[in-house]
Amino acid sequence: MDKKLSNDILGTVNKKTGKHITENSIKRIAGSVNADTLKSETQLRALIKQVSQMAGVPVTEETIKEIVKAVKQSGMNMNNLEGLMKMMIKK
Repeated sequence: MDKKLSNDILGTVNKKTGKHITENSIKRIAGSVNADTLKSETQLRALIKQVSQMAGVPVTEETIKEIVKAVKQSGMNMNNLEGLMKMMIKK
């Protein structure tokens, strides 16, 4: 991932959450994600909750279900995460 994209993502996350989240915090979580994480509903739910806790933004069970469903339907894999991030930044 290029440095500009990383800065854009960090800025967007901080702006949307109203919190100051460090690059190291994001890297720590991102480093724990692998292809199996995206395939396992249990691991994906744990990741969503971890990100929610880090950002200080509560996530309802309904929202978690929607995120899990979207990830599974998209067939998302580790190779297209950067594309997904770029798309999310534009929103």
